[in-house]
Amino acid sequence: MKYVYGSFCILGTLFPLGAFFPWIIENGFNIALLFNDATHNPISTFAWADVIISGLEPV
Repeated sequence: MKYVYGSFCILGTLFPLGAFFPWIIENGFNIALLFNDATHNPISTFAWADVIISGLEPV
């Protein structure tokens, strides 16, 4: 079971970084633009809210 969770951990790291690194290469480290792009439409705002709330929940 530890290999399954380890695989999920690796995939959960690589997939988001696979989308983030091309954005950083294209736009640089522009926090205002990142926030604007991340909240550009309701579905992306929903996704970020879900991530933030999930990260704040106690274990």
